[in-house]
Amino acid sequence: MKRMLWMAAVLIASAFTTDLTKQGNRKIHIYILAGQSNMAGRGTVEAIDTTLNPHIFMFNKEEQWVPAREPLAFDKPKVVGVGPGFAFANAMVKADPSADIYLVPCAVGGTRIDLWQPGAYDSATKTHPYDDALRRIQKAIPSGEVKGILWHQGESDCNPGLSGSYEQKLRVLINRFRTALDKPDLPFVVGEIAHFRTIPNPDKDIVNKAIKNVASTTLNCGYVETQGLQHRGDTLHFDSPSAREVGKRYAFAMQQFL
Repeated sequence: MKRMLWMAAVLIASAFTTDLTKQGNRKIHIYILAGQSNMAGRGTVEAIDTTLNPHIFMFNKEEQWVPAREPLAFDKPKVVGVGPGFAFANAMVKADPSADIYLVPCAVGGTRIDLWQPGAYDSATKTHPYDDALRRIQKAIPSGEVKGILWHQGESDCNPGLSGSYEQKLRVLINRFRTALDKPDLPFVVGEIAHFRTIPNPDKDIVNKAIKNVASTTLNCGYVETQGLQHRGDTLHFDSPSAREVGKRYAFAMQQFL
């Protein structure tokens, strides 16, 4: 079924131009999708996720702009699926019909925040999450204006050895991205870890508190709650409807800075 949806999307995509010189005078807003698996997406792909919007593009694995559709990410091809990115973009287009939304997927499933710094290597995906993200962003920049970064990560830091330092690391990461892009006020929206598990996890509470603290005390930093959302059956990843809802919540938070 997923393959059939993908093939249909490819055929439809051929009807849309990806030549950026033909976009006329429309604004091009670039958004970065970073973090781990719940930003990359693990939900089941459905027809709504492959219905193309002529005003939404994605920077694919080959670093080319193509019409956007789920899955956007490519970190773990065997499990990648619906995330919040496409729903975010659709909501942003509705909010500002004069702008085209260009997404740069950079999330890497299973990565601790320590892997999001220069030189850090993720052996599971054989990637350098931060370095690769920065390279992709820099290649995307000539096409438009970077308007913000969406960050959803922290599940891999929910243990006694890592949770206590998460807040400081997140502050450093936000500053690192802004400094590298020479945008000290760049909007940065962070999402809390989902409330799936019924068994209390003190370290998850610590990380979520850190995420909320950073958002409330950092210039141009938004916060997305995940209350009321569902998992796909693994008590870890958003199901497709929840991933889309998260995307809408990210859009609402981002719009406060535009």
